[in-house]
Amino acid sequence: MSFDIPSKSGIRTRLFPYYQISKPSIIFLLDFVAISTLLIAYLDTNYTTNPLTFSVIMGLFLAGTFSSAGSAALNCYFDRDIDAKMERTKNRVTATGQLSPSNTLNFGIIMIILSVIISSIFLNLLTTGMILLGSFFYIFVYTIWLKRKTTWNIVIGGFAGSAAAFAGWTAITGQLEIIAILMGLLVFIWTPSHFWALAVLKDDDYTEAGIPMLPVVVGKVKAVRYTVINTLLLIPFSLVFILFDYGYVYLIISVILGMLLLYSNIKLLQNPHDKSIALKAFKYSSPYLAIIFVALILDLLFRFPIF
Repeated sequence: MSFDIPSKSGIRTRLFPYYQISKPSIIFLLDFVAISTLLIAYLDTNYTTNPLTFSVIMGLFLAGTFSSAGSAALNCYFDRDIDAKMERTKNRVTATGQLSPSNTLNFGIIMIILSVIISSIFLNLLTTGMILLGSFFYIFVYTIWLKRKTTWNIVIGGFAGSAAAFAGWTAITGQLEIIAILMGLLVFIWTPSHFWALAVLKDDDYTEAGIPMLPVVVGKVKAVRYTVINTLLLIPFSLVFILFDYGYVYLIISVILGMLLLYSNIKLLQNPHDKSIALKAFKYSSPYLAIIFVALILDLLFRFPIF
């Protein structure tokens, strides 16, 4: 009797479909937000109540990763019909049929269950609830309810990303303070500026799939105007942390970052049909959150308070 041992390339081939539907770029961003918020809560002595341990960090990382992967997989499961119609997503394994709907569904559910188990063991029930809140909003509110029905889809659905900040904060403090809520709202307000730039870039895709993204419904010019308005709301809102003893390091970085984002939006407003400029606006918005949270950490490490 002989056994065939799968080659490394064979294993990679089998695992790749699951890797793809997990949407690793989204996982990275949400994990970064969660871990950064955890570090901010730990470094800010006004809020720290629990020690920072390896098990807490890894628990948050693994629970967040599995929850994000599971949510993304279920998004691919429900969206497999429209993904097949869009150039950007037509090669997803769920759209091509390379990965069956049942395997996609099972993978998504298993990942979320694993996330709950890990969070319950290594973190706390409040954090587990915040992680589940993010999954709920992404799957049920955004994907199933709003995405195909209203231009408010990405605005309301963006709250799913806020849950990552809530989870990071509660993982170390065990409670949800106002500053953590504001960090989550920062993610919420940033999301339209980020995603509407992508929607302007890929409006043909969304038109073909019948998805009412803002540029499809109101046109590119109005959509970019709304993007500029949203960024004008984002910039002053990002400065609210100055009221919580954050100082010049954060102030300088956040203002510069906000001005660059606004500049890219205005350039797009001047040329709303230029896809290369839309791509630049999207790329400008992509690292915004990561840099903002790094700025908060740097401010705690190098204190130069304003007040």
